[in-house]
This record gives sequence, C-alpha cells and structure tokens, in this order.
Amino acid sequence: MGDIAKDINTTFPNNKVKALLNLIYTANWINSEQNSFFKPYGISPQQYNILRILRGAGEAITVQTIKDRMLERAPNATRLMDKLCAKGLISRIPCPEDRRVVHIDITKPGLKLLKQIDGEFKEDVLENLTMKEAKILSDLLDKIR
Repeated sequence: MGDIAKDINTTFPNNKVKALLNLIYTANWINSEQNSFFKPYGISPQQYNILRILRGAGEAITVQTIKDRMLERAPNATRLMDKLCAKGLISRIPCPEDRRVVHIDITKPGLKLLKQIDGEFKEDVLENLTMKEAKILSDLLDKIR
C-alpha cells in the first residue's frame, strides 16, 4: 500500500494538509495511468470522455452541451473535438436554424472504438478498494466539493 509521506519524502503539519496533498498527488497519478491506457487507442482521456458523452446522449448534441457534461472542464474542448472529427470518430452537423450552432454526433467507428475500449477498460486504479470503501471515498469527495 502507498504512503504519500514516503512517496514524496516529506512530513505534514496536520492531516488536512496531508489529505489535500494526497488528493492532488493521487489525481495526478490516476491521470498518468489513464494517459498510458488510452495512448494505444490514439485518444486522450478527455477525448474518451467526449465519446462517452455522445454515446450516452443517443443523438447529436451541441458543443455547449458536451462542454457542460465533461468531467474536466477543458477550455480546449473544441480542439479535442476537431481531432476526433479528423479521425472520423465524430461528425459535425450544422444547425439549419442557427449557423452559430453545431451539433456533434458519434460515428460508427467512434462507437466501435468505445466498444473495444469497454472490453479492455478496467478499474485497476481502485483495485485495492472494496465496493463499500469506494462508496465512502465517493461520498467524501462529494463532501469536499
């Protein structure tokens, strides 16, 4: 089991400081693990999130709706969608009523990629937690926010 004090070779003035730094350290570790996982698929964790949002919507939705639903409020969401569009994983549909509005839909290759990822995606980063502990962690994270 990890120990933040040993991992970063330091001590903490109190448990709240330790918890905050541990949260930041762990978030960065999870991000690194996700980047490594998604690299062979040619997408980033943020692009995966966009594809999941589109699959879950079940229909074309606006760029703003996607931005509102993203786990990580990425100011570069449009650029992320440009890359997904260039790979043929999503498509843009202009709104006939308002030229400023663009709807985004997931393509068949995008759905196929998600299906492949779903078959290989694991919750390894949480493997040391029981379901009960995972619920407690989730509740505590909700309480922080």
